[in-house]
Amino acid sequence: MNTEKQQPENWLRGPIPEIPDVLQPAAHALLQSLEEIKIYTKDFPIALLDEKPAGRASVAFHLKHITGVLDRMLTYAKEEPLSKKQFDYLKNEQNTAENSTFEGFINAFEEKVNEAFAYFRKLNPENLTDSRSVGRKKLPSTLIGLLFHAAEHSQRHVGQLLVTVSVLKELER
Repeated sequence: MNTEKQQPENWLRGPIPEIPDVLQPAAHALLQSLEEIKIYTKDFPIALLDEKPAGRASVAFHLKHITGVLDRMLTYAKEEPLSKKQFDYLKNEQNTAENSTFEGFINAFEEKVNEAFAYFRKLNPENLTDSRSVGRKKLPSTLIGLLFHAAEHSQRHVGQLLVTVSVLKELER
């Protein structure tokens, strides 16, 4: 029996210090993603990290992709081009490196969330509707659009991660 008192979801725990009010939902979604990743991967067998049930994405892919997307969205938000390192990471999101650990994946995402929060804290809310472009095709977006997409995309992949983890655990029984 779990005796820990369960907390409400992050968005119900109050504002995150120094984050502009309009970015609180994005910040809460990123924190929720981080928290849920830790919960869902606890006691998950590392040997199943690369399994693709029904041909769907692996747990490893979701963990790498969440970090990669957040990194890329922050780069576009800053109006910078993606680096060679970022393109290499993107190309290799489908592959896990040998000796990958959940701790390594989680730490990488947590570092990126902390980087996002540092960026959020520096932003002037009046600039959130400023135009931004995405990718090589320079598709149109806004600063707030990129930041919200990064947060909702993380939540979407955490949901997919939960399903993959659940299916794989059930198949292992």
